[in-house]
Amino acid sequence: MRRIAIIGSGQAGLLAAHALLKAGYEVTLYSDRTPEQWLHESRPTGTATRFDLSLQFEYELGLGSWENDAPWTDGMHMTLCPVPGNRMLTMTGTFRRPCLSIDLRLQSHAWMLELVKRGGKLQIESINLERLDQISAENDLTIVAAGRAELSRLFERDAERSIYDKPQRHLAMVCVKGPAMGFNGVPMLPVKNNTIGGVGETLFVPYYHKDAGASWNMVFEALPGGPMDRFGGAKSGEQVLEIAKQVIREFMPWDYNWVKNAEVSDPLGWLVGKFAPTVRKPVGRLPSGRLVTAIGDTAMSLDPIAGQGANNGNKMVRNLVECVIAHGDRPFDAQWMTDTFERFYADHGAATYAFSNMLLEPPTPGARDLLIAQYGSDGRFDNSSGQQMLANAFVENFNDPRTLTPVLQDRQKVHGFIEKVTGRSWLRAIAAGAVGVAWEEIRQWRGLEPRHPTVAAIKIAA
Repeated sequence: MRRIAIIGSGQAGLLAAHALLKAGYEVTLYSDRTPEQWLHESRPTGTATRFDLSLQFEYELGLGSWENDAPWTDGMHMTLCPVPGNRMLTMTGTFRRPCLSIDLRLQSHAWMLELVKRGGKLQIESINLERLDQISAENDLTIVAAGRAELSRLFERDAERSIYDKPQRHLAMVCVKGPAMGFNGVPMLPVKNNTIGGVGETLFVPYYHKDAGASWNMVFEALPGGPMDRFGGAKSGEQVLEIAKQVIREFMPWDYNWVKNAEVSDPLGWLVGKFAPTVRKPVGRLPSGRLVTAIGDTAMSLDPIAGQGANNGNKMVRNLVECVIAHGDRPFDAQWMTDTFERFYADHGAATYAFSNMLLEPPTPGARDLLIAQYGSDGRFDNSSGQQMLANAFVENFNDPRTLTPVLQDRQKVHGFIEKVTGRSWLRAIAAGAVGVAWEEIRQWRGLEPRHPTVAAIKIAA
């Protein structure tokens, strides 16, 4: 039986351990913390939202444990403001199948215990370069899934693919309880997104917290040096939440009543930081000359704006396991590691990286046309209008970025897509949306509230 070592007990590492164990390999998972330390003494490493394609892989491995308790997220509600104070348009789209966001601390605790129960080995120790070399000598394949920690430096930055060399957003995240599980006027439970030109983005994500249960994970994506870039000095979850409420009251006052009574879900449930979205080469060479490979955030670090980190890791693990099985008894050499990653990158990675980065930039001309053409979407499950179908297609791209990302990069393809989905000329569809947007712009110019779909109901409830 071939022996495989995995360094890291987060999303990608644990999923790889379970998948390879199920495939018949002898698996040892190395973790720098025990299951109990994960549950009680750790911070979440992110929101870890998983869409349908990624969830299906977990279910194949028998790792779905919270389906009956966690809040299923049905879609997305987005408010786009070209400048602060101007709610130019909204979009409310539904997913083909709902998604889940599970507290990684709860998940790692459960998946580690289950790995041992199923016959995998769990070794608790912090791994440095020297120890990694020893582990590599003892195993047929060693996989590094250590996130963006020190060991990620083993893997060279792919300068051709990594289009940014510095952070594009300064980030903050906090787990909160108290706000209602939904928004008046939005006929489903969505991820709520506010995009404010010159400021940044906020994401309010339905979340299953280890202590609070169904609650929220709030993410703030501040443009560096911009007016929302205030979280860097925060030293506690309470401070992050206090700043968050100030930001919401100032730039998204329509959401302030919803959030004003929020409390932190636990003292460790917060993060602040920044990093450059990066693609790394998949082969790490140790001092002895032995080789290791990377998965998850160690291989590709994505800005959380598109919620793709955990999803990308799941898809990468599925690809790696398929390639391990297909390789038989042959050595896992540098060529195999490179070919394995290239197979994944061609299938999923390139589109995922492009989609995540696209949301960090001003909308492409094609994306602007699609957003205007979908104007009028309200997220109702019985809404079969062309506008709603466009909104649904846009949010479904979060599940599988291969579906719409290439289209959004080409304006002519967007126009063809609009015609295919709506059954009318792209010019008429865009013109109809533009008229609706223009009327609400006039209302705001006159000092009135916009009457975008769902906005009136939210305002009345407030």
